[in-house]
Amino acid sequence: MKLLLHCCCGPCATGSLPQFEERGYQPFGYFYNPNIHPFQEHKARRLSFIALMESRGLPYAAVKDYPLEEWLRQVAQQPEQRCAYCYRSRLEAAADFALANGFERFSTTLLISPYQQHQLIRATGEQVAAERGLEFVYLDLRGGFRQGQEQAREMGLYMQKYCGCIYSEKERYQKKKKPQSKQ
Repeated sequence: MKLLLHCCCGPCATGSLPQFEERGYQPFGYFYNPNIHPFQEHKARRLSFIALMESRGLPYAAVKDYPLEEWLRQVAQQPEQRCAYCYRSRLEAAADFALANGFERFSTTLLISPYQQHQLIRATGEQVAAERGLEFVYLDLRGGFRQGQEQAREMGLYMQKYCGCIYSEKERYQKKKKPQSKQ
């Protein structure tokens, strides 16, 4: 069964691809992630995805379009709600690509991360699929997260340090700051 697989990065795809293949799916990788900031981070993740797909001999499309301004415009007023827009925009793009290229089903490697909102991803994917007459394949891939990360390191793939957007980057590094003592 052909499956369009939206991929957020090489490491997440590393752990996700085998789980889909074990269930009889033939994944076609699709990279579209305007949520990844800054541009050099986006580029590194895109190249990591391409390296993985080529090393595995799998078909893929890596969209070069980078609508940063639109993504920021959509989330700037309510950054705490950004994930809903982020998931929807990427899953809509994946579904539209699937429709245009003869796929009947799609999914996402976001489902491997224990840090993502699985119920929101699933609900969004199913809604987007229903709107377009497609099937959203939900698999809880989290069991393969650590192994996928290890394999990605062994392959020398770029390993990111945060989810992708500037807000998640800020949250990741603010948590590590130690409070300054007042004197």
